[in-house]
Amino acid sequence: MKWHHVQENWPAFFEAILDRWPDAEESALEEVDGDQRAFIAYIAELTGDEPSEAREAIREWMMGELPSDVVMDPRHDNQSIALSAKYVGEGEDESDDDARFGDDSEK
Repeated sequence: MKWHHVQENWPAFFEAILDRWPDAEESALEEVDGDQRAFIAYIAELTGDEPSEAREAIREWMMGELPSDVVMDPRHDNQSIALSAKYVGEGEDESDDDARFGDDSEK
């Protein structure tokens, strides 16, 4: 995942952050508000690591999957639908159901 996923959906990442860093506090995460530098500084302070070590730990954490709260967010769905447009045939709409999958009612 990329940082913009984290930043745009910051509250949805709280649970994943608390799973990785159990000593983190939700109130402190609210203050960070998706700011990458502030998050690195917070994790460095929390763990007693140097900022470069905290940055690396965050980078490793970000290699994981997006939390389900983010994946299920309608904004994420809408972006995925829009990106799928390149695979949709001419004259079709990317939001239309696909009869091959049994989503369309038979006419």
